[in-house]
Amino acid sequence: MEERPATATYPPTHWIPADNANYTVSSRPDAYPVDFLVIHVTQETFPDAMRIFQDPRSKVSAHYMVASADGYIGQFVREKDIAWHAGNWDYNTRSIGIEHEGWIDRPEYFTDAMYRSSARLAAAVCARHGIPLTRERIIGHVEVPGSTHTDPGPYWDWDRYVGLIAAAG
Repeated sequence: MEERPATATYPPTHWIPADNANYTVSSRPDAYPVDFLVIHVTQETFPDAMRIFQDPRSKVSAHYMVASADGYIGQFVREKDIAWHAGNWDYNTRSIGIEHEGWIDRPEYFTDAMYRSSARLAAAVCARHGIPLTRERIIGHVEVPGSTHTDPGPYWDWDRYVGLIAAAG
């Protein structure tokens, strides 16, 4: 687990490294400023998405993933490194990616435990990197320029999520 400033209140996370073929080693924020948080939905179960991040042929990863049932958080890429999650190199270099277990068309996966755990993580990430707690800086994968993805989808409750982040921040 990477060191974090004492002022940040990160929820418990578990280090589950992505294969090193699926991200770029960096020295952020010195190499690149981190000024976005990108919210994703896996379209997979947590175990299946974890296997994808650990498969060197997949060429994809995210910094974190949050489980639906209990809000468990796995960290797959260190924040100083560049996860390959946004489908846009510029946004990859400038963002932290948080995946959420589930499917965009199955709102039952967006549990209270997931929202609360993810919001605590998002608040800590934003505090650490000075990311404003606004929808202009906390974006869905669908909002990344050039994205071919639609996540987190129509059932993601942005008002609730941003409110929980603000309350945790």
